[in-house]
Amino acid sequence: MKKAVLLLTVLMVVLVVAPAVFAQDGGSAAGGKGALAIAAGFGMAIAAFGGALGQGKVASSACEGIARNPGAAGAIRAAMILGLVFIETLALFTLAIIMLKA
Repeated sequence: MKKAVLLLTVLMVVLVVAPAVFAQDGGSAAGGKGALAIAAGFGMAIAAFGGALGQGKVASSACEGIARNPGAAGAIRAAMILGLVFIETLALFTLAIIMLKA
């Protein structure tokens, strides 16, 4: 529980600092690009972590559904692949936005 509170505290600090990084102009501050890169790294890490949790849940539920009803394996597999595509697309959109901002 204490690790979760620490993680949320660090996340909140990063989220509070990120707008100030984006508000800086190009060459006025010494650490502007470095802080932007760190914020982008945190953003991609959070997106990858959330996507991995979602993909694990989708795969687990699909395997459980196929085990309970093997006759519906084709429909379950199709729905699982569609869900995995949507989850992975969100992570790729995050990467694209980070590349555009950085």
